Amino acid sequence: MSVIRAQNIVKNYRLGEVDVEVLKSVDLDIPKGEYVALMGPSGSGKSTLMNILGCLDVPTRGEYWIEDREVSKLSDDELAVVRGERIGFVFQTFNLLARTSALENVELPLHYLGRPAHDAAMKALQAVGLAHRHDHQPNQLSGGERQRVAIARAIVTDPAIILADEPTGNLDSKTGKEILGIFDDLSRKGVTIILVTHDPGVARHAHRVVHLKDGRIEQIETNDGVAPALTETH
Repeated sequence: MSVIRAQNIVKNYRLGEVDVEVLKSVDLDIPKGEYVALMGPSGSGKSTLMNILGCLDVPTRGEYWIEDREVSKLSDDELAVVRGERIGFVFQTFNLLARTSALENVELPLHYLGRPAHDAAMKALQAVGLAHRHDHQPNQLSGGERQRVAIARAIVTDPAIILADEPTGNLDSKTGKEILGIFDDLSRKGVTIILVTHDPGVARHAHRVVHLKDGRIEQIETNDGVAPALTETH
């Protein structure tokens, strides 16, 4: 079953008198449980594609489905619900609330959804090896620990998809490897992951690498020796 199906995705932006076509007839199908890396030079369209896949933006033309729901034609309010329930986000800059504990940061998405939060947030922190730091604020945590909190926040709602935008970009190489190990573990458990990166070493952790150039998919590369997970949890 496909968790993501994008067909003929076109995205235009209006700059003064000119329409700029950023994405040009992009087709992408991602099965449940696959780990995909998006790569491309600056201006290739990868960030725009990530925004559309994350329901942060809508295509100018084309169809985009998450599981059995077409989301490309939803209203802003409907997109917000899909984002909250089906997608977890991990950002390069962590995006944690500064004067809030790790536990409270992870609880936040569940509060928005009106769900019980404490036990699920502790379980998510435990999954990333940070339960013992649950009462620490971001300024009391290292960069790697803050990214672990961000990953826990992304997985706490049990989303269908995790979108990660350069999640190791602000980390040293040792800490970056530890964070990638967490994504590897999530992938083995059947979580669908889409990761934007400029680093070929990071991309090698994925099952497939989608190379974008000038708004089109130039090439899709399969990483030999990296097999999709057999276990599906969503």
